[in-house]
Amino acid sequence: MPAKIRLARHGRKKSPYYHIVISDSRAPRDGRYIERIGIYNPGTNPATIKLDFDRALEWLQKGAQPTDTCRAILSYKGVLFKNHLLNGVKKGAFSEDEAEVRYNTWLKEKENEIQTKKSKIEKALEEEEKKRFEAEKKIKETKPKVSPYKEKEKWSGYMPIYGDIAIGGSGRVIGTERFINDAKICSKCNDNVERALDKIKKLFE
Repeated sequence: MPAKIRLARHGRKKSPYYHIVISDSRAPRDGRYIERIGIYNPGTNPATIKLDFDRALEWLQKGAQPTDTCRAILSYKGVLFKNHLLNGVKKGAFSEDEAEVRYNTWLKEKENEIQTKKSKIEKALEEEEKKRFEAEKKIKETKPKVSPYKEKEKWSGYMPIYGDIAIGGSGRVIGTERFINDAKICSKCNDNVERALDKIKKLFE
């Protein structure tokens, strides 16, 4: 039975990466292998592929059969195309120099294609980040502003009781607000709490 070029799974649950290996076709998927020639990680965008080009080409020349996924990887990295050109040289279809020119032309086109794809991904990520920033900015802008009485309490000694309702040392009610929040009463106003609360109740009747 011929050798196979296949993937051997590694990594955590739901986060796999794969070794590209040469193994006996009768061996289990994640079992013993003859040689490891690369790594494939589909979890990145674009997928990460590290491949020993010369060893992969050599094994193809020896008759190793790639699985469907490995065939796609070898095609992406140009190994299958180089193998095709070398077979053409053996049959006398064209010279070795011509094969090298064809391969270099293909390689430049492929690099440009990959770079274009990476640029599109980076641009999409930047636009997504910009949209998220704008959404967060709108949320911040729609948040209610801090009450001027709450700002005033930092230096005037006034303390809010319900929302923007505040009392001073004499129990005088300052400001009203539609929404009632939890009471916060200044210790200086304890003597006037009952009188102030009566005034507040009247305001909301």
